[in-house]
Amino acid sequence: MMFNDLALDSSRPAYLQIKDYLKNLILKGILQAGDRLPSSRDLSSILKVSRNTITMAYQYLEDDGFVYAVRGQGVFVAQIEVKKGEDGVSIDWAKLINDFAQKASALDIEKKELRWEKGMISFKSIAPDETLFDVNEFKKAFLDRFSLEGSKLLNYGYARGYKPLLEYLTEYMKNKGVDPWAKELLITNGFTEGLNLVLAALTAPGDRIICENPTHNTAIKIMKLFGLEILGIPMREDGPDLAVLEEALNHGKCKVGFLVPSYHNPTGLVMPLEKRIQVLRVFGKHRLPLIEDGFNEELRYSGTHVAPLAALAGKGNNLIYLGSFSKVLFPGLRIGWIMADRELISHLESVKRSYNIHTSFLDQAILFEYLRSGQFERYLKKARRVYKERHEIAVEMVKKYIPCRKVWGEGGLHIFIELDGINARRVLAECYQRRVLFMPGDIFFTDSGGSNTFRLGISRVKPKEIEAGIKIIGEVVREMA
Repeated sequence: MMFNDLALDSSRPAYLQIKDYLKNLILKGILQAGDRLPSSRDLSSILKVSRNTITMAYQYLEDDGFVYAVRGQGVFVAQIEVKKGEDGVSIDWAKLINDFAQKASALDIEKKELRWEKGMISFKSIAPDETLFDVNEFKKAFLDRFSLEGSKLLNYGYARGYKPLLEYLTEYMKNKGVDPWAKELLITNGFTEGLNLVLAALTAPGDRIICENPTHNTAIKIMKLFGLEILGIPMREDGPDLAVLEEALNHGKCKVGFLVPSYHNPTGLVMPLEKRIQVLRVFGKHRLPLIEDGFNEELRYSGTHVAPLAALAGKGNNLIYLGSFSKVLFPGLRIGWIMADRELISHLESVKRSYNIHTSFLDQAILFEYLRSGQFERYLKKARRVYKERHEIAVEMVKKYIPCRKVWGEGGLHIFIELDGINARRVLAECYQRRVLFMPGDIFFTDSGGSNTFRLGISRVKPKEIEAGIKIIGEVVREMA
């Protein structure tokens, strides 16, 4: 008997399952125009649900235009265009995909690099450990903010951002020492959108951008997709080589700079204050915009506070600060921000509006409520303690087990290893067979270098796994030495 093949489950309201089931029969032509559907009494008996459930399913079908009701006679299938798809054609997408999409695929490390499998010890990620999140406090923030603003948060918002969050972040940046004079903020979907917006507004294909070498691999990908000429400045113990930077700026026209001064990705270095001032003066002398990635500034484990470049720049307007909590707190919300000169932000706002209209107002509002409650500071204190322990264990274990030329890293969520003449991808291939995964260092270099380097992300790896995994890496390195 028809309808007996419908198996209802508890994961979705029964009336919606029945509605979709009947709609599918109509679209396939099994139920045709004019056919009378069973009465609510009969179908409820067949499917063993209430009559009200069937009535609701029929109402939704009528709302969608698939059936109509005739008082005293029943519910009938409507006259709709039902036709088997025979008019489509097959095309060769490989011939139609443009250079941008092909380049994006080629640079997509999620498709190219080895993937985590269950049971592996993975040092690949530098995402925060979600087991540290204050889930109950986040729920409370959601309920508190939603009770105040309700449905407003579910409608369109503003490209610039949610005003209370903008005000909070302005104070947050002031507490970092940043002078907000003539500056504005723009909320973004994380760091990635922030860099995309800035480069879209300031650069054209063929322009030169200067950055550290190595640097943030996602930033390299974005720069390449914009068709920029990337000039990487080699890293020293205290940051980029100033002599090479000066030489590069003196002898080649550059459009913009990009630096990660705190807990640099991938080396983990923190550029000292004097070096930061020198770097700012170099870019200032050449009157160049400088993008600062405020990566992991919150994860300071030891030593005194080091002001971001944005603070040292004072009232100067060439510094563009990209901020995000993604490597510290709730990366699933994808909320970041740009702080820059008011005129530049005005243009970036228009560029953003052409991309995605605005960043989720609901997410911004919940984050604001969580931040304003003081829970962030409490969470950060706990997170710093946990990550500091893991970082110290990782450095100790690397020095104990892995023969190498250098161990980079002063904090944050990762350390960077420089081997002595051994190819890190060969090490990775063997470690993968032994159920250990890490990130090869060559993806962070602008000049195809770094074949003897790799990054260990320690944020989501427990202490016992840190030692076990690093011990295996060390065994493989020793075998290849």
